[in-house]
Amino acid sequence: MDATRRRFLAVSAAAGVGGTLFPGALLALATGSASAQSGPRDPQAWPAVTAEMIESAAAIAAVKLTPEQIQMMLDGVTEQRSMALQVRKLDLPNRIAPTAVFNPVPAGTPGPRSAVARPVVVGPAPSVAGILAAGISASEEEKIAFATVRQLGELLRLRKLSSVELTRLYLARLRRYDPMLHFVITLTEERALGQAEAADRAFAAGQDRGPLQGIPWGAKDLLAVKGYPTTWGAAGFEQQSFSEDATVVKRLDAAGAVLVAKLSMGALAMGDLWGYPQGSGKPGGRTRNPWNPKQGSSGSSAGSASATAAGCVGFAIGTETLGSISSPSTRCGVTGLRPSFGLVPRTGAMALSWSMDKIGPIARSVEDCALVLNAIYGPDGYDQSVQPAPFHTDLTASWETLRVGYIASAFAAPTSKPAAPETAGKLSPAAQKKREERRKRDLAQRSYDHRFHAHTLRVLRGMGVKLTPVELPGFHFSSLLNILDAESAAAFDELTTSGRDALLAGQESDDWPNIFRAARLIPAVDYIQAERARSLALAAMHQLFAGFDVIVAPSEGEQLVATNLCGQPAVIVPNGLRGPDAPPFAAGPEDPWPDYGGPGTPVSITFLAPLYGDAKAALLAYAYQQKAGFLPLHPKLG
Repeated sequence: MDATRRRFLAVSAAAGVGGTLFPGALLALATGSASAQSGPRDPQAWPAVTAEMIESAAAIAAVKLTPEQIQMMLDGVTEQRSMALQVRKLDLPNRIAPTAVFNPVPAGTPGPRSAVARPVVVGPAPSVAGILAAGISASEEEKIAFATVRQLGELLRLRKLSSVELTRLYLARLRRYDPMLHFVITLTEERALGQAEAADRAFAAGQDRGPLQGIPWGAKDLLAVKGYPTTWGAAGFEQQSFSEDATVVKRLDAAGAVLVAKLSMGALAMGDLWGYPQGSGKPGGRTRNPWNPKQGSSGSSAGSASATAAGCVGFAIGTETLGSISSPSTRCGVTGLRPSFGLVPRTGAMALSWSMDKIGPIARSVEDCALVLNAIYGPDGYDQSVQPAPFHTDLTASWETLRVGYIASAFAAPTSKPAAPETAGKLSPAAQKKREERRKRDLAQRSYDHRFHAHTLRVLRGMGVKLTPVELPGFHFSSLLNILDAESAAAFDELTTSGRDALLAGQESDDWPNIFRAARLIPAVDYIQAERARSLALAAMHQLFAGFDVIVAPSEGEQLVATNLCGQPAVIVPNGLRGPDAPPFAAGPEDPWPDYGGPGTPVSITFLAPLYGDAKAALLAYAYQQKAGFLPLHPKLG
């Protein structure tokens, strides 16, 4: 075995497979030394494949087979199952990525070019007059807690406030408001105070590592932090820990930022429900929206958005696969920047979908998000999906010359959506009534929110922006979501095959346990066909963005699916609060996904850009945010 291992390591090193991510499972596969296991991984534990099984599977796969063809397939399908069970014996932890690496740049299109890193260009230092007039009283704490990163940095550099004082302030607020908002999984107090002390020493010595030095932040709890649990928000992973920090954590450490907490996330990056099943009496629950604590914060970057909105961190890191930065940023009234796919390395982060996951900042302002993204982007030598693309943001540049489009149909007044043909008439009268009531509430909410979308266009035109109407390509983007389901089921294969999926908090039809089980029945051929169709989608989206620097859209709808599948960046900016005349928020205990909205809750708008055009989306979003008037607003927590 020792000689075999040495030979295998030598071959692997030559192929570039070694390093900290090298899995011992590869050696087991190469030598056939994986120990045989009984139960579901043993072919003998399963009933023989029959013609009836193949016939049923063919119906699921929408393939017509003759009885003769089915008989001919029996031996081959049996062998396929045996090979799959042999692979299942291996130790394939979540960090092991597939060999295929997704590249969102369409074939025949030049990719991004490497460039020398440059700092974000920002305007003059912000005024901090009145933020810290005489000690940290209760009123002064509120001003500090909701200050932007740039304002906090100015207070630190003027020595009006120390990083240790700021860190203690945010730790105290995290403890105070967590019982109401449920956004903390683990406080990293010892680590934080050590980092804050180091930041203060650096300031005193005239050493400045940049705009994030001394600023407390929170990490979505799918980022590995050495010495602390990384729970992925899910029961069964409470004690999980890793021996190395995630790349993003290392980079923020290097920038002098202070990590104060691991923040809640929907279990395995689904929604805002995390921890143990409800009713178990154990920690967890639904993370709340600070603007309306009866309402969930949305997710899955639930704690990152909620804690930022509540003034409990200077900024946070979230992730998005299909709305997990956009949705909670909208719900909680904070700014989110979902970068282009392949801009920020995901090394040390939980994988949900290797071809869709993205890591980005959640903060109070576009300027803050740009400063954070500037600290975390770029190749790290491990995540092979990361492109050598620049992020050169000059927020003082002229935005008047930007070519700006808007998705015209998304800004049209909403109309009622009819029931899907495949479900119409198949529901019980009670279920039909409930669905119709929900459709009416949703239409009322969308009709009310339409006024904010229309106002956004008026503000942009008033700024002198020439808006050109455009439409998304005529492509059924949602039909490609089998890709997400299949990749996520593979990432958590062991949960399904072991039955440990029963531990997860969410157990409804739209929750991961059921999605993972259903994904086992997606034929491999159909998964590959969806990826081939995705090539057409990439080309269509590239053509759409070729004529624009920025495209403006509501934060929900088809653009969210299209841009997440094809990798375009998005900046989500809060742009108003619903008034007292807004349709009321209605939450029922029987409803696992309560209604959104209600008086006094935020709305948002999204600025999209071509692949690796993040800087231009940030520029226009920054200019708009200065005009929109929302930035000084924050929830009143009492």
